[in-house]
Amino acid sequence: MRICLCASQVPFAYGGAEMLVQSLRDELLARGFEVEVVALPYAWADRLQLLKSGLAWRLLDLREAAGKKIDRVIATRFPSYFVRHPHKVVWLIHQMRQVYDLQGTRYSDFTNQPRDQKVVEMVRAMDTKTLSEARAVYTISKNTADRLRRWNGLAAEVLYPPPRLAARCRPGESGDYVLAVGRLDELKRFDLLLRAMAETRTPVRCRIAGSGPELEALRSLAARLGVADRVEIPGWVDDERLIELYSGCLAVFYAPYDEDYGYVTVEAFKCGKPVLTAADSGGVLEFVADGGNGFVVPPGDPGALAARIDLLYRDRERARALGAAGAAAVAGIDWDRVIAKLTG
Repeated sequence: MRICLCASQVPFAYGGAEMLVQSLRDELLARGFEVEVVALPYAWADRLQLLKSGLAWRLLDLREAAGKKIDRVIATRFPSYFVRHPHKVVWLIHQMRQVYDLQGTRYSDFTNQPRDQKVVEMVRAMDTKTLSEARAVYTISKNTADRLRRWNGLAAEVLYPPPRLAARCRPGESGDYVLAVGRLDELKRFDLLLRAMAETRTPVRCRIAGSGPELEALRSLAARLGVADRVEIPGWVDDERLIELYSGCLAVFYAPYDEDYGYVTVEAFKCGKPVLTAADSGGVLEFVADGGNGFVVPPGDPGALAARIDLLYRDRERARALGAAGAAAVAGIDWDRVIAKLTG
């Protein structure tokens, strides 16, 4: 089978969506499929560019290449699933959330003005039409499936993607630091961890690994809060260093706003570490059970988060027990079921 993986690429940006496409390509190749990634730049600087990005996918013809038939396309996130193909399958990472669940929050610049509402209506209508064309629609989480059902009236089956580093994850001793991993932008709410650090009563430390637009702002916040001596924000780290950080940490903080899925949760549990998250963190809550394999705190309460961090710092046995429970919760996430569904 010849397969094209359709991916929307924000130039110079790399995150979970890009990791998923690369991992899926590698897993398909390892199983003997002929695979090509087709990526188009995704632009949203203004409303017209946004609509043009969708139109570019709609005009694309991927039925054949170099005189050979393309048997299937697997689309991922908005607007790659606008592509036409008689054997289109969608593994939905997310839609354009700014016109769905994020509209009306500080994370979206779409207003209730008539011009914006027209674009919102157009995007939602095209989403419903083009996703309905697919032979099958899968999502990376229950949270993404719930949004699709709520906003577009479409059903989807959940296929959890294994993290790229899953095979290298390993448990280690419970250290003296909380680890946070991910792209450093406002939606991920790393500032909540820093504010909690200012309220801890133990000498616990934290390390935040990742790159993004909030890097300098987070460093400045740590200095203003007086916790810079206990906070390390090295920016991007390579895979070997990241596994070391996971293995040696006390717990992993991952509390974005209404996350689609969150590789970090699964990686943390596969390394036997408890996860600290928030009550509105979306897909993360499909795995984290408060008091069972981590802790769930109110999203605007750094004091509550600080108390949980101190508890784990003082009781390393509890931290290890919670982490072991987390490892069991994600043990069944593997690539065989994903590939069978997407290519069946």
